[in-house]
Amino acid sequence: MKIVYFSHSLLSCWNHGNAHFLRGVLRELVHAGHDVLPLEPTSSWSLANLLADHGEAALRPFRAAYPELKPARWSFIDEIEAAVSDADLVIVHEWNDPELVAMLGRMRAHGGRFLLLFHDTHHRAVSDPGAIRAFDLSGYDGVLAFGEALAAVYRRWGWGNRVFVWHEAADVRRFHPPLQETAREGLVWIGNWGDGERSREIEEFLLKPAADAGLPLDIYGVRYPQAALERLRGYGARYRGWLANAQAPEVFAKHIATVHVPRRFYASALPGIPTIRVFEALACGIPLVSAPWEDSEHLFAPGEDYLVARDAAECAARLTQLQADPDLRHRLKARGLETIASRHTCEHRASELMAIVARLSPKLEESAA
Repeated sequence: MKIVYFSHSLLSCWNHGNAHFLRGVLRELVHAGHDVLPLEPTSSWSLANLLADHGEAALRPFRAAYPELKPARWSFIDEIEAAVSDADLVIVHEWNDPELVAMLGRMRAHGGRFLLLFHDTHHRAVSDPGAIRAFDLSGYDGVLAFGEALAAVYRRWGWGNRVFVWHEAADVRRFHPPLQETAREGLVWIGNWGDGERSREIEEFLLKPAADAGLPLDIYGVRYPQAALERLRGYGARYRGWLANAQAPEVFAKHIATVHVPRRFYASALPGIPTIRVFEALACGIPLVSAPWEDSEHLFAPGEDYLVARDAAECAARLTQLQADPDLRHRLKARGLETIASRHTCEHRASELMAIVARLSPKLEESAA
């Protein structure tokens, strides 16, 4: 099957967490024997910022870790038409220009032989519904939503049984425990400051607990304003700047634990949707302490796959417990790895995608088998 995926960027993960899962699942589709063509605009916001900050050298970790993926960059409409002319499946991520989204829908409606899916991995459907409703999806065959709460929004918008829950997952070809354990020290958090969606939560569930537990704290990410950097320094945290996602397993392997701090919309308006870091951290075997979030879809087992903290004091206590108890760390590692391996890998999601294709277009799936 020829699969064309339109992303904001696969090349860049600068403030672009969607690239994490997309890289892994597209690679699994390649290994399953499909002809996969990732497409991204020549100039994307994420890539432009990455190159401005770090130059072309910043692309090396992705290219070294994902040699199977060769993203093509488009500039003109005729390039898009040529790319999808012989495609069987076309998927368009929501972080694309509305004009592109509409154009592909028109192509499908006017006789395009490919199955066309819209992939939504953001909270805008509830935080800024007008931005999503501005997309013309009338020519699309279905919607992939990265959580049940988001899928429910699309059902209310009339998509019925043509919206499918397609969770993110861990790329276990890249994200796994180190082959050789070395000394671990302190706490690590890999995450972007973003738009202030979790600034209070970062202080309550990361900065203050780490300081109270006496744990050194390394923070990786981008878009930290000066005031945020000063807050980090005030708590003794060490800001390390941007980290290529492909290098995250090496960083996890140097630390005792990490923390999950969900963005506010995923803890309230869209419950049940964790950040990609939960999947990646558990896949790497690093113990995780999570701020409160409602795992309404039962993706994990709180208290067994990871520890939960209700406030800063409880988070500090959890971190102190992890530092002092290697048996607890081992139990969490083993259980987290088991959960990921059993149902949350990119290979699982590739299989789920093929099941969705079979449901929407059985003849297409049969001809590609």
